[in-house]
Amino acid sequence: MQDTHDQGTREQGGYAPDVVETAAQRFWNDTRAFEVTEDSAKPKFYCLSMLPYPSGALHMGHVRNYTIGDVISRFQRQQGRNVVQPMGWDAFGLPAENAAIKNRTAPAKWTYKNIEHMREQLKRMGFAYDWNREVTTCKPDYYRWEQLMFTRLMKKGLVYRKNSVVNWDPVDQTVLANEQVIEGRGWRSGALVEKREIPQWFLKITAYAQELLDGLDTLPGWPDAVKTMQRNWLGRSEGLEIAFDVDGWSEPLTVFTTRADTLMGASYLAVAAEHPIAARAAETNPDLAAFIESCKTGGISEAELETQEKRGYYTGVDATHPITGEKLPIWVANFVLMAYGTGAVMAVPGHDQRDWEFAQKYSLPIRMVVVDRGVVDAVAELKRDLAAEGTDTVQNALEGGSSDAYQSSAAVETIKAFENRIQNVEAYTEYGTLIHSGEFDGLEFKDAFEAIAAKLAANGHGERRVNWRIRDWGVSRQRYWGCPIPAIYCVTCDVVPVPEDQLPVVLPEDVEFSGVQSPIKADPEWRKTTCPNCGGPAERETDTFDTFMESSWYPARYTSPGANAMVDERANYWMPVDQYIGGIEHAILHLLYFRFYHKLMRDEGMVHGDEPATNLLCQGMVIAETYFRKEADGSATWFNPADVDVQRDERARIVGAVLRADGKPVEIGGIEKMAKSKNNGVDPQSMVEKYGADTVRLFSMFAAPPDQSLEWNEAGVEGMARFLRRLWRDVTAHAEAAPGGTGDNPAGEGARKALRRQLHETIQKVGDDIGRRQSFNTAIAALMELLNALGKFDDASAQGVALRQEAFTAMVQLINPFTPHVAHALWQVLGHAETLVEDAGWPQVDPAALVRDSLTYAVQVNGKLRATIEVPASASKEEAEAMARAEPNVARLLEGQTVRKVIVVPGKIVNIVAG
Repeated sequence: MQDTHDQGTREQGGYAPDVVETAAQRFWNDTRAFEVTEDSAKPKFYCLSMLPYPSGALHMGHVRNYTIGDVISRFQRQQGRNVVQPMGWDAFGLPAENAAIKNRTAPAKWTYKNIEHMREQLKRMGFAYDWNREVTTCKPDYYRWEQLMFTRLMKKGLVYRKNSVVNWDPVDQTVLANEQVIEGRGWRSGALVEKREIPQWFLKITAYAQELLDGLDTLPGWPDAVKTMQRNWLGRSEGLEIAFDVDGWSEPLTVFTTRADTLMGASYLAVAAEHPIAARAAETNPDLAAFIESCKTGGISEAELETQEKRGYYTGVDATHPITGEKLPIWVANFVLMAYGTGAVMAVPGHDQRDWEFAQKYSLPIRMVVVDRGVVDAVAELKRDLAAEGTDTVQNALEGGSSDAYQSSAAVETIKAFENRIQNVEAYTEYGTLIHSGEFDGLEFKDAFEAIAAKLAANGHGERRVNWRIRDWGVSRQRYWGCPIPAIYCVTCDVVPVPEDQLPVVLPEDVEFSGVQSPIKADPEWRKTTCPNCGGPAERETDTFDTFMESSWYPARYTSPGANAMVDERANYWMPVDQYIGGIEHAILHLLYFRFYHKLMRDEGMVHGDEPATNLLCQGMVIAETYFRKEADGSATWFNPADVDVQRDERARIVGAVLRADGKPVEIGGIEKMAKSKNNGVDPQSMVEKYGADTVRLFSMFAAPPDQSLEWNEAGVEGMARFLRRLWRDVTAHAEAAPGGTGDNPAGEGARKALRRQLHETIQKVGDDIGRRQSFNTAIAALMELLNALGKFDDASAQGVALRQEAFTAMVQLINPFTPHVAHALWQVLGHAETLVEDAGWPQVDPAALVRDSLTYAVQVNGKLRATIEVPASASKEEAEAMARAEPNVARLLEGQTVRKVIVVPGKIVNIVAG
């Protein structure tokens, strides 16, 4: 099993990354080292990093993410577990269409070419993937199964089709995602975006909302931040559904609110432009019709609705307050969407900032019905004063009455200041005490909610409801490059699923694509089919799936390569994923759909268990300096850090920079996430060619904890390269030295004992740092300290050589998860030609080696460090104190002083307080 790279690197006289890495990768490939099957004799470990989009090249974010996964995978294999680590491609989606337009090629051709290139890049990094499990989501052998799942969900009633408002580009004739709408215009055409109502397919994720919420409590291995974001996105709220009778309508207008306590402050109702009340009112009101038409422009994202100018128009229709009987005007408002809730809201401008802004603009009443306790106390004080006078009511006083109480009471100032805030500054949105609410005055939020709920239930105008922020998952897209939705439209039978024996519905790949219209929508022959129910002529659905569909179930497919089903029994050996790794930007949509789809598969009997992943690690971003020049037109030209020379001050801070090409200054833009837009990305391939994959891997794990941002610093990369060269030099020098040593060295026993203790402390620490704490940078730091200690250890005796062999053997095992190529080569250098370092296990800690004969104490005098001393491990507190006092520098400082107190922390500190 001896590799030829051993001889090659020695001939070059040192560490040659290209030779070492090529040989190791060839060996892994030839021996199929990372292909695994189910093995009930071993505990399994499923390690998975989120699959990449095949954009064309790896970026440093990929490298960091996948190195984290590889470190964990290799470590777990060394613990004796049966480890699977797969890889694949999230290959459908809009970027391929954009590239096809730009490069005048078919999306499929562009995608497959990129996959080939990126696969080779991943292999070049030495990641321990089982490539037999590779999936490519744009291939029919993958997406046929999600088509089958969809047809089964159709039959179970978990799929439905309804009209939904979307962003529509009238020039490109396509639906746009929210992120493709830039300041109300299509990202590519520049046309004003319209809101258009079109039929869309939905999955009933709301049917699983409570289970998705409850399941978060069963995931202690997920970051709290992710679980909080999912809870907020699910948005469970308990409230009331309130019915307002509408003049001239047989059906009431219903709204949902969690703030029933503010009901008496409602001063108007607002409905969406698409609401039936708005549509009917517009039939006889041209100005209202024009306003409704104007609401069709602009995007539909929540962010845009929050920031856009609030606009409205009175419908001329009124509703009746369900308790007071007051008439409330119904307005059409551009911030209400038909797709959210009932398409109508109860406006309480005194206690909702959005409603307040709208009321201010259109001079609508703003009523204060909830106040803080200080105002309530002020009202009570005013009432007492007025009662004593026997004159005006509170309201008369507040409106400017002439009573002495009004003229002199500080309570009036408190009340009027609060009312002024509500009327002229902002809404009061906190919970508080009710006023101006009739029979509910004086109640706090909870009691007010209960009382109002009971009142509405009694008069038939309200009932309790649990509402969810989350909406059903809209899975249809009007784009070409996606999985065809397996539905058929028949004039006689309406919508029917494609029969399972006719799946997959294959997306044609050899097409001309301009971006204006989907090729399958434009091709009548592709659309044409036969109804499977009645045999009559029919048409295929031309919408395709949201790409989140493909990424929601790929972890399960990895477990069952080649299965003639979505998954087979192997899924229940591997699932759930033991460690999932990816960016926190996927915390909501991907991870929520991932959990939801697993539950769908569970309910179809395909997998066991309620959750798809036990542990989740969200890695931080890779960031780097940015440099630019302002152009005459106000735009900025950004320069890559590799093309810039920087000047630093005495504290190594960047204080100036010049472009290497012309020697002229550039502006320093600060540290930001690596991105094409700022031209501050670093090409992993160039770094690998310059330093080797192991060096890049090691730096990406050493520069920062995995969940924090990593600042790219090539000086740090060079430092890692020096460390690996030194490790290579020291191990090969040891292997080439006399194997038996040069006799005994009794005098060196203390040094040997200290080094062996450090070795086993390092074994203990690195294992804990990787396995439990996932603190990879501290594990690497411990290995560096051990190598430094080995460099100072010069015992050439037989005992010394044996200890160096033990230490270097363990060190190669410990560093293997981080730098597997170097570890593979040095493992053989150390004489293990017949085994893989991954299969040699993890070095075991010898408890006896950890026992210390002495302990190091810091000695402080009045809180300042004055000495360190070595104290026998068995020494008492009194003995430690005596040795500290006897230390010459401490004794000198204590001359003529009175020792007032001595604090001894065993094994750590002696603190002497004197004066």
